[in-house]
Amino acid sequence: MFPINATMLALTSACVHPRTSATDNTLARFAERMDSLRQANRMPGLSVVVLRDTTVVLAKGFGLADVENQVSVTPDTPFDIASVSKSISAVVAMRLVQDGRLNLDTPMRRFADFTEFCDAARGDGGIFFGDFACTTDALTLRHVLSMTANGTAGARFLYNPPSYSWASRPMSEVAGRPFSDLVQEYVFAPAGMTHSARKHRRLPIPPALASQLAQPYHIDSLGRVKRSDPPPPQGDGAAGGVVASAMDLARFDIALMTDKLLTPASRDAMWTSRNGADGREIPYGLGWFLGEYHGARVVWHTGLWEGQYSALYLKVLSAVPSERVTLILLANSDGLRWEQAVQEAEIGRSGFARVFFEMIAGR
Repeated sequence: MFPINATMLALTSACVHPRTSATDNTLARFAERMDSLRQANRMPGLSVVVLRDTTVVLAKGFGLADVENQVSVTPDTPFDIASVSKSISAVVAMRLVQDGRLNLDTPMRRFADFTEFCDAARGDGGIFFGDFACTTDALTLRHVLSMTANGTAGARFLYNPPSYSWASRPMSEVAGRPFSDLVQEYVFAPAGMTHSARKHRRLPIPPALASQLAQPYHIDSLGRVKRSDPPPPQGDGAAGGVVASAMDLARFDIALMTDKLLTPASRDAMWTSRNGADGREIPYGLGWFLGEYHGARVVWHTGLWEGQYSALYLKVLSAVPSERVTLILLANSDGLRWEQAVQEAEIGRSGFARVFFEMIAGR
């Protein structure tokens, strides 16, 4: 029902293994479950890609990218991927580390303008900056990228997107180029991501891509699906700012796993946890959530623009290639979200993830 077509073959140089009818039936039933969950969560459109190791085995679009004009979602439809951008940004950081231009253990206060940012952020306070550990040289770029920048630097996890966004500044500083240019050079180009782009206040989405972009929607107070305003303009930060299709994220995944973006050591460093002050593992590496689900080692990231877009990029890791599976979901509403506090990392709360674990990963 989901044959491997020419587009899928072009994604990878890995050998394509023939699938059995039982596998095809499982993928068909999984696709039906994804669409059922989409409808139950009142999501106008959803793009779904599944990979087994470095082979795309399912690529499907459900619903509408543009309700008013009845434009269907396809696997090539671009969406705003929100915080899934953090995983891409982490790859840029690790590439600069590989090249000897960036040291993750450099104190943040050594980078231009950070002291002023720290003072302003601490003055604003709130959940992200009330105890932001930026007043001494103890805070390093590694802490910012690993979401351990609050309280005592490195001691505990607290998901802090505004802090992470600032991580683009050191990368740009050491490279002497805008951060978005680094993403294009180190990720989009080598991965062949032709349906992707960076965007910020001074960098609009290219018109050809903008014309294909899935439009954002929300459920109003009367329960109706309504068009949303686009996300607000941002700076050239590392926390977001990427528009991409599900198939392009599959291209990113394949390039990452076939060492086209990073060495295996650099990739593993992104997915390596450390213990916090309480002795427990911190559930965030460098730009990726880390954890286990029913004995399987998993890494993932979510993306959310409330009332506009949501995303999930989930990988089951294994030493056995056939057990390595990846799920990519992009939606033009916030229907992929689940309730999670800033100090939590609970992939099992996602109904979409649980179906994937059960039907595809055998968990």
